[in-house]
Amino acid sequence: MTKVSGSIDVDTYLGCVPKGQKTVLEDLREAIQTAAKGAEESIKYHIPTYKYKGWLVHFKAGKKFCSFITGSKDVITLFEKELEGFEISGTTIHFSKEKPIPKSLIKRIVKQRMRENDMLSKK
Repeated sequence: MTKVSGSIDVDTYLGCVPKGQKTVLEDLREAIQTAAKGAEESIKYHIPTYKYKGWLVHFKAGKKFCSFITGSKDVITLFEKELEGFEISGTTIHFSKEKPIPKSLIKRIVKQRMRENDMLSKK
């Protein structure tokens, strides 16, 4: 992916992503926005980021694959069976345009992250 400098938004970020990856990342974005109504969308650390009572999830395009960053090892463990076949690195799920993460799973992961943030915000 071409690195974009300066102040950008998620639309600008996606505009710089190759077409095949752009489509799968637009679908990912839509699933996140549907599941996390009211979450704040921005660019942090040069990648699309969502906040809901703290950091929620992130995504990015890479040269070989795309990444969905959950920020929670517990979420990865909870959805371990459904994530079989995807490369996992820490709290990051790597996927390709040929094998995207199902939208229904993305929504469930995002909702679980929201529950985690809800619980943390009550402490």
